[in-house]
Amino acid sequence: MAEIAHDLDLAALGRWANEHVPGALFWTVSGAHLYGFPSADSDVDVRGAFAAPLSALVGLRRPPETVEPKGVFTDLETEAVAHEIGKYLRLMAKDNGYVLEQVFSPLVAHGAEFLARLRPLAARCVTRGCHRHYRGFLQTQLRLLDKQTEVKAKTLLYAYRVVLTGVHLLETGAVEAHLPTLNERFGLAYVPELIRRKAAAEVGTLPGEDVAFHRAELAHWEERLDAAHAASRLPESAPVEELDRFLVGLRLGAS
Repeated sequence: MAEIAHDLDLAALGRWANEHVPGALFWTVSGAHLYGFPSADSDVDVRGAFAAPLSALVGLRRPPETVEPKGVFTDLETEAVAHEIGKYLRLMAKDNGYVLEQVFSPLVAHGAEFLARLRPLAARCVTRGCHRHYRGFLQTQLRLLDKQTEVKAKTLLYAYRVVLTGVHLLETGAVEAHLPTLNERFGLAYVPELIRRKAAAEVGTLPGEDVAFHRAELAHWEERLDAAHAASRLPESAPVEELDRFLVGLRLGAS
């Protein structure tokens, strides 16, 4: 597995996020730092879950289910997004690849012990239904690509990252969001150069890049994604009852 190179102080990032979101159960890093192609000025995306007090959950006024504080961490624009754990587990039960990538992110800023409890259950939420998530995300990137007069390395990398993650998940059952690691398996010769060019400029364009070539490549990978779904032997659905027991135990244990 390719090493995830980053220059983030994860412990300090966790403290920053905890100051903004009381009751956080875990924080991991997502976005370009997780995907393996950050630029020097890439934003920091930290994602996690928090537990609302039981008294707030049973009261008349429901607490917010999602909080999204923004700020600056070590001179970088930083966004934290956290869902209340009940919402987080509901998303896991709905084939949401994005939250699964957060749970399995190796860039843990806070809550390693909680993640050690959650990950075995999250692994059982890796289902054939995750195909919808990755296909939908790919379609979004393709529409963005079609609108650009000059293609951006960032757009291409996000498209390749999401489709390769989806194929890998459906073929192996493993959640892998790090593009250099994925490319050790899939061997796309142009990916390292795209990563290098994005590292030089977060939003820079790629003059002269063969858009037709990449559009054809991505169409091929979309077909492989669909084929992986058709052949997949992953479960059809997540273990909802076990997720429910996990949540109830967490809530009552914290009461």
